[in-house]
Amino acid sequence: MAALKVALVQYEARDDVADNLARASAMAREAAAGADLVILPEYVQYRGSADGFRASAAPVPGSTTAPFAAVAAERAAWILAGSHAEMSGDPRRPYNTAALFNRSGALAATYRKLHLFDVSVDDGPSDNESARVTPGDRAVVADVDGALVGLSICYDLRFPELFRALAHAGAQVLALPAVFTERTGRDHWEPLVRARAIESGAWFLACGASGAGGPGAIPAWGHSMIVDPWGRVVAEAGMDETILRAEMDLDLSARARRQIPALANVRPDALPPHRSVELVRP
Repeated sequence: MAALKVALVQYEARDDVADNLARASAMAREAAAGADLVILPEYVQYRGSADGFRASAAPVPGSTTAPFAAVAAERAAWILAGSHAEMSGDPRRPYNTAALFNRSGALAATYRKLHLFDVSVDDGPSDNESARVTPGDRAVVADVDGALVGLSICYDLRFPELFRALAHAGAQVLALPAVFTERTGRDHWEPLVRARAIESGAWFLACGASGAGGPGAIPAWGHSMIVDPWGRVVAEAGMDETILRAEMDLDLSARARRQIPALANVRPDALPPHRSVELVRP
């Protein structure tokens, strides 16, 4: 496939699971009209207290992903249904799992968030995601009609080695459902998204949540972005709920990698863990 039409659903989940699923699936249905691939944000089923998040956990596929599987089948579109609380072996710590459904509504891939948001920002958010989420243990690239799409979630954005690994595995497109915080998003969101696109030579689809969420949630930055492999912003949202659309020329990835072959020129033999870092003091 030389081109892929994408739609990013920027929406605000709150603390009512049934209402969230109804509103998000309605927006996904609208977004899927004319789109090959639809992406929703992180924690699409619930944003609120930690206990409410745990209580919202379900199998994947299961009750929280079923509405998006139905939209995928109805619209014959690929749906990356954001991320969901997926039951794990620890009821206190479900997985944070992105679920990708194909045009028939079948589950095509899942990705469990690798990097958990354990941070404390001065005059900003403090969170300990690892207290309520079990981390995943593998990176995932999915074949979407011949386009290779690398999956990631929110805080993963700060770990360039993940996206470099996805690019080395062939990913031409990088997809990131997120609830990036309003405080850090102001300064970090756009530079990080564009940097990951540039250094990977890949399209970057950053689908952010909007709004304050339910009680106990951290306000989100929104500003979903579609960035091409050269780092140019093709489309960008504000802070309100919206649907962001673009048509991606997948050949741009090969072109960017040919012009600046950073993936080919990398020197793993000279870098950790293969080599130690030499610290030189005066």
